[in-house]
Amino acid sequence: MNQAPRIEHRPSVCPHDCPSSCSLDVEVLDGRSIGRVHGAKSNSYTAGVICAKVARYAERIHHPDRLLHPLKRTGPKGSGEFERISWDEALELVAQKFLEAERDFGSQSVWPYYYAGTMGFVMRDGINRLRHVKKYSGQYSTICTTMAWTGYIAGTGKLAGPDPREMASSDCVVIWGTNPVHTQVNVMTHAARARKERGAKIVAIDIYMNATMKQADMALLVKPGTDGALACAVMHVLFRDAYADWDYLERYTDHPRELEEHLRSRDPAWAAAITGLSVEEIEAFAKLVGETKRTYFRLGYGFGRQRNGVVNMHAASCIAAVTGAWKYEGGGAFHNNGAIYHWNKALIEGHDSIDPAIRRLDQSQVGRVLTGDAKALFDGPPVKAMLIQNTNPVSVAPEQELVKAGFAREDLFVCVHEQFMTETALMADVVLPATMFMEHDDFYQGGGHQYFQLGLKLIEPPGECRSNHEVIRDLAKRIGAEHRGFGMEPREIIDWTLQNSGWGTLQNLEEQVHIDAQPSFEEAHYINGFGYNDGKFRFKPDWTKVPSNNNGPMGPWADMPSLPDHWPVIEEATEAHPFRLATSPARQFLNSTFTETPTSQAKEGRPEVMIHPRDAEPHGIAEGDWVKLRNQRGEVFLRARLFDGVRRGVLIAEGVWPNAAHPHGRGINTLTGADQVAPYGGAAFHDNRVALERAEP
Repeated sequence: MNQAPRIEHRPSVCPHDCPSSCSLDVEVLDGRSIGRVHGAKSNSYTAGVICAKVARYAERIHHPDRLLHPLKRTGPKGSGEFERISWDEALELVAQKFLEAERDFGSQSVWPYYYAGTMGFVMRDGINRLRHVKKYSGQYSTICTTMAWTGYIAGTGKLAGPDPREMASSDCVVIWGTNPVHTQVNVMTHAARARKERGAKIVAIDIYMNATMKQADMALLVKPGTDGALACAVMHVLFRDAYADWDYLERYTDHPRELEEHLRSRDPAWAAAITGLSVEEIEAFAKLVGETKRTYFRLGYGFGRQRNGVVNMHAASCIAAVTGAWKYEGGGAFHNNGAIYHWNKALIEGHDSIDPAIRRLDQSQVGRVLTGDAKALFDGPPVKAMLIQNTNPVSVAPEQELVKAGFAREDLFVCVHEQFMTETALMADVVLPATMFMEHDDFYQGGGHQYFQLGLKLIEPPGECRSNHEVIRDLAKRIGAEHRGFGMEPREIIDWTLQNSGWGTLQNLEEQVHIDAQPSFEEAHYINGFGYNDGKFRFKPDWTKVPSNNNGPMGPWADMPSLPDHWPVIEEATEAHPFRLATSPARQFLNSTFTETPTSQAKEGRPEVMIHPRDAEPHGIAEGDWVKLRNQRGEVFLRARLFDGVRRGVLIAEGVWPNAAHPHGRGINTLTGADQVAPYGGAAFHDNRVALERAEP
């Protein structure tokens, strides 16, 4: 008779690149494997609710295709021909190639490359300690947050806002540019509670009728890149119809009279022609916001991923300042709480070894960097060696044709530390097997909430998997990199960081598991002034001095509007490329993660593009037909999905499917550009003009 496994419930934290950073209750079976994963009820933001893909995490952590041993390439790049080697042999080879590159081309010819495959600070950011000690090329991380953060901080002066749990105390929750039913389910938990308990209205603003739009009381379907026009028309109505809070405006904002005058010509009719909304829809939304002081604007990343995304985010954030919604519990504008934690990551990242003269290469322009673009290389040496952790650029980076050409270079040595044989790992010379989050110690913060949390090792890793910290430490020994952080265990680094950031000790965090770092109402709502020295919210920011991480002004920053506006700098449709394409998140994937799990694959089905039936008809396109999307960057084949929940002329392709899931190995990011967005760069993933045709691949 089979004996039932012993089930122990242990706390953990979801490590994936999602603002929710959910607090988890994990079933550990006989101390060796995991069962079902639940949301922790003890965390008031997670509130016991997590997404389905993480709930079935056992499917991923115990996947039969996990990498288990170090591998060395034996065939052509991308062929998948590898042989098993020992860890010592693998690390010696990596060290040899890094030292050769440094000797022949200088230290900046080595480029450690990473991102947010884990959001744990020790495992994600420790690669920077190696970078700084060895004076390797820096990385300017632009692929995700740059535009949205810059646009939000432009107004507030700080990346923080009202407690996200206050959505439950709101009378109107505006979910703008994010699809939380797919991407951060906890937003819906608190918004739905407000609707149930207070009769609150939920407004969703997006570019297609996604799952969140379908749950909203008011769904505003805008054309991509036109959110700034909608925001301006709403503020026009607020000023016109005496909904503006002038006492608040005069005390807390910089140029309210100039803004009012500027917006006189930005009326609903003007915005309707740009956004595709009707005048009546805009008027109704503005009236709702004007009459509902407790309006909580939950601003997402999606509408920031346009070439005018920074301006759009700033314009949307301005509405709460015009109404004075910031004064009320359940009111204000929230995007991310990153500034409330005030971490000292000097030990994790080796800040004492930073050389400001070292170039910071643009992460989003990895294709241009690796194909020798002099501007992308800052006229410096070529990149000859890379260590890649926590990211999969050969699937997710823009300008995929350049990315693949760069990684195919025979004179480029690449070591990839990964959990699965991703498309980036396939292009590597050495592949190292990596742990998953339940197999090592780390700590995490929430971007979409206010908790920092501890996630300790729950089970032993399979095979010969090693953590990011172990790999960085062991490689450092072989290349002569000395720093006290390399000799410390993750728990020691966590303890030091907590104490030196003013958050107590590791013992304290172990006892509490998650700690609420939410500032007071007065601080979170900027009652004592916004983040600028004069305490004023900026309707008229100096775009070159927004206090957001940057590499200096770039893109057409000199042409940015000084006040909120519609900035027509997007890739507008043309006769040759008459459609606008956005690459929105899928529900069952997270970037290129979970694309390997059977349930996620089955639920997502296949790569498809949503097309309005009236756009499909002239091309002779029927449901399920193969279609080709093309622009100046390349071409991609997908199946057609006829869907009347998009505007005419707009196409939506959900999810980052592997390139290999598409005919000819060209995935959706073949079509996206890596040109730098004003004022501080970033990748405009949802801003692509394309041609559409029915075509057999």
